Amino acid sequence: MIRSMTAFSGAETELGNLTVSCEIRSVNHRYCDITLKLPDRLRFLEVEMRSAISAKINRGKIECTVNCKKQTKSGQSFYVNPDAVIALLEATQAIEQQMSGALAFSALDVLAFPGIQQEPDVDSGSLNEGVMRMITEALTSLVATRQREGAQLKLLIEERCAKMRSLVMLAEQRMPEVLQLVRIRLKDRIIELVAQPDFDRLEQELVILTQKLDIAEELDRLNTHITEVLRALTQPEAAGRRLDFLMQELNREANTIGSKSNDKEMTRISIELKVLIEQMREQIQNIE
Repeated sequence: MIRSMTAFSGAETELGNLTVSCEIRSVNHRYCDITLKLPDRLRFLEVEMRSAISAKINRGKIECTVNCKKQTKSGQSFYVNPDAVIALLEATQAIEQQMSGALAFSALDVLAFPGIQQEPDVDSGSLNEGVMRMITEALTSLVATRQREGAQLKLLIEERCAKMRSLVMLAEQRMPEVLQLVRIRLKDRIIELVAQPDFDRLEQELVILTQKLDIAEELDRLNTHITEVLRALTQPEAAGRRLDFLMQELNREANTIGSKSNDKEMTRISIELKVLIEQMREQIQNIE
């Protein structure tokens, strides 16, 4: 299936007192290059996230950003750690025994001490499950976007392949006339230069020349490569690299036709072929 490498998706979920969101961006790249930007409390999920992304995406530069923020809710948003309070009071009493006079402090002073107030936290198991569910949701959306764009790219490439077929047919129809015109021009030219030409020798030279000018093999290979491009567009696996290679082969045959051409119309056909191939190549650079 043809899929684009350019897409964007996002997702958000609430886990206890946390709001976790993610954004996944994908652009074209030769390989699968994954960059994760995670808050410290979610670093333990990095390996699992990479595995989840690479299982869905074969090629592309993927940037996944996850943000985590605490929710602001009415009512109590923290609880008191009784063990920390007891430890603090015991430590205070031990210190006061060594002081000449005890200093009074209020409950607010105790609450202000680090570690006394603790916010309710989400356990790692629930956090793991919730975040990975969110990542899966974002990945599903990303892949769907890549598939929709890939379907559009597939149509564009198929249209250009159809135009190339038409140009190849024109070249095949034009080739016999081109070869005949070459033979006539050469005969006329040699007759002008030689008073008594050796027509047997001339015929041999014409055969050799027409073989050099014959582009039948190039046209056959063009048709074969176009057929392979259309076949690759229907395969279930990623086809970007194969299509890129086929563009190189198509361009090689189109260049050969242009270099062999000794005819204005054939030169035009060669140029049109190369324009279509370049248009396809630009689109294929973005195919997974």
